[in-house]
Amino acid sequence: MTIPTSNAAAPLEAADVTAALPPESSAGKGGDGRSPGKLAWRRFKRDRTGVISAYVVIFFFVVGIAAPLIAKLYGKDPYTTYGQNDTSLLDDFGSPVLPNGGISGDFWFGIEPGLGRDVFTFLLYGIRNSLLIAAATTLLVTVIGIAIGITAGYLGGKTDYLVGRVIDILLAFPSTLFFIAFWPVLLSILVDPEENTPVWLTVVTLISVMTAFGWASIARLLRGEVLALREREFVEAAKVTGASPARIIFKELLPNLWTPILIQATLALPAYVTAEAGLAFLGVGLTSPTPDWGVMIQRGSDVYQSDITFMLFPGASMVIFVIAFNLLGDSVRDALDPKTKR
Repeated sequence: MTIPTSNAAAPLEAADVTAALPPESSAGKGGDGRSPGKLAWRRFKRDRTGVISAYVVIFFFVVGIAAPLIAKLYGKDPYTTYGQNDTSLLDDFGSPVLPNGGISGDFWFGIEPGLGRDVFTFLLYGIRNSLLIAAATTLLVTVIGIAIGITAGYLGGKTDYLVGRVIDILLAFPSTLFFIAFWPVLLSILVDPEENTPVWLTVVTLISVMTAFGWASIARLLRGEVLALREREFVEAAKVTGASPARIIFKELLPNLWTPILIQATLALPAYVTAEAGLAFLGVGLTSPTPDWGVMIQRGSDVYQSDITFMLFPGASMVIFVIAFNLLGDSVRDALDPKTKR
């Protein structure tokens, strides 16, 4: 009579163990033997828009990384004023002599009105600098947001309340107006007004300021996720077994947060590209002669009546990159969480 009793208890014990498993573990592998990551990759590959967008994004990053090599093979650089050195390239008003902004076999994208710099290499280095700033800011924002959001959600109590109020203030703060007003003050503190501000200092300061105001959104998202996850059975089971808070965070909570983290990061990077370009356009951040998307668009706005071609290349390339990355972010979200697909 003891045999039927033990057999009946076995399914109950297995059910209890299954209920205590984290979502990632209970999912395990799909019914066809594939892991969740492989299933997401398979869904992503079927999304033609996402694949094309990924190729476009990779192309821009490769161009940015290889900008010095491409410029060397091309035989020009973004700083030499070719129009000033060769008077036949610009007319008396500083406009390119040749049509379409001076496009020719020597200058593939033409030359800049006034100074006569090569637009092609200026755009290459502009892509490099803009993506460097946006990528570094996105990485820092994501790391800080993860650390603060998970900590606040897991600890709760006064820590959660304090972090929540700081997040509310940052999200309500007009960051763009702050950049414009605070930027000259910050540079005057760091650099003597009579000296030129080093480019590296401008880049570091720009990344730091954007990071200081950018981590709040992802921290709020992850805080809410952790508040829901910390009450789940698998977290309670880990606490009962004596697992330390660090182990619970890294082994139990963090693996179940990679989907929102990845989605948020893919949507944040193009936002920082446009934010940095907008600040440069307003004169906050990188300025001429440093190559940058925003610097080129700002310069193009001054000469568009006489040479619309100069603004065409940076404007079109930035729009293509931002649209492609946004589409890539949507495709990644749909692949990781197909229930959100409309």
